[in-house]
Amino acid sequence: MQSYYDFLRLSTDFPQEGFEVIDDELYFHGINLMEVIETFGTPLKFTYLPIISKKIQTAKQLFQKAMQACNYKGSYTYCYCTKSSHFRHVLEEALKNDIHLETSSAFDMNIIQALEKRNVITKDIMVVCNGFKKEIYQQYIVDAIHDGYTNIIPVLDNKEEFNYYSNNLDVPCNLGIRIAIEEQPDEELYTSRLGIRIDEIIDFYLHRIKKAPNFKVTMLHFFINSGIQDTPYYWNELEKCVELYCRFKMVNPDLHQLDIGGGLPYRNSLFFDYDYEYMIREIVSRIKAICNKNNIEEPDLVTEFGAYTVAESSGLLLKVIGRKQQNDREKWLMVDCSLMTTLPDIWGLKQKYILLPINNWDAEYERVNLGGITCDGHDFYNHDAHINVIFLPKTRKVQYLGFFHTGAYQEALSGIGGIHHCLIPTPRHILIRRNKNETLEYEIFSEEQTSKQVLRILGY
Repeated sequence: MQSYYDFLRLSTDFPQEGFEVIDDELYFHGINLMEVIETFGTPLKFTYLPIISKKIQTAKQLFQKAMQACNYKGSYTYCYCTKSSHFRHVLEEALKNDIHLETSSAFDMNIIQALEKRNVITKDIMVVCNGFKKEIYQQYIVDAIHDGYTNIIPVLDNKEEFNYYSNNLDVPCNLGIRIAIEEQPDEELYTSRLGIRIDEIIDFYLHRIKKAPNFKVTMLHFFINSGIQDTPYYWNELEKCVELYCRFKMVNPDLHQLDIGGGLPYRNSLFFDYDYEYMIREIVSRIKAICNKNNIEEPDLVTEFGAYTVAESSGLLLKVIGRKQQNDREKWLMVDCSLMTTLPDIWGLKQKYILLPINNWDAEYERVNLGGITCDGHDFYNHDAHINVIFLPKTRKVQYLGFFHTGAYQEALSGIGGIHHCLIPTPRHILIRRNKNETLEYEIFSEEQTSKQVLRILGY
């Protein structure tokens, strides 16, 4: 029978960028994962920070290339969407690449101030403030503008939001307006709950904002929940929003930025097939064509890439701690943590990730299911991202596994620390960097949660 390595090589395009097998062990971007496991144990979360910079630079280069090819007159600004991962090590790595930020809640503004105090950013950084804002979020925005942050752009989610800024800001402020886009045809709702109706935006500007001397609307923003995809739905929504931009620009000369919210996808499968260069070139060329048709100067483009920026930098390493044959068809490998609490999108969204063995690649392969260690019936994983079933090495030896490209949203949804189902502790989390000599450096970011920490939260 074939080895697992031969099976994967023949069924997918393997090895791939970031993954290779040397001496029967898996390497991730040159990192020997067995050595990492031997040093730090399992379960183990890791973040390899250089990937973040690589993803940012790739997108910036592709936009620059597309704009040059299309003779596009506007500029391009890369914003990192902080809600994907708020951690300091993530933001500090991302901000090495001359980018700006997009926020979604009040505490984001405290992070902005903390970064400025650490000299990671300056007060002229562009901060696109999105979301439906409670008063404390609005207050923090106003406080930051009064404190000298010169490029904060509150994006109005509704008409009433403007009242707070009008009543509390006595210095110039640039605003954005979010368009309420139509949802996909298969969604339960017709229109996004966020943003202002497309047919009300210009009238709202003319009758309310234009009369306020301290305010200019410089940005039009839209967000497509499915992300940037080559579908009729995406292109239809993009073109409607650009048409609105052109009409809005005719009555508002200050408008010059178009924020094409909705992220680029990240590689979540060994069968991942997405042409970044084509999609970015097509976006740029369609925006230019619509503007030319309307005799409008092309807008400066702003993007908010969150998951694309951080997802591929992280992974989860696990040990198989039990094997169970429950009937004549279903074999289970039990792993040493909870899947549904450590990677909650597996449970909540049926998200699939790249799953690969760390060792025993020369062994035969078999179909299995993965079980987490909570008592919940949903704590399992049985559909791989690239083949919809799970095949792993067939062996009685110690087996280690890895979920890869897990760096977006999982920590925010599951939490570091806190209380988890069945009181399964948060795993240890390490950071991996390369120094100037390209030598790997490791740092423990957080230790595995202890029973004492859990009981303190529970009031014992």
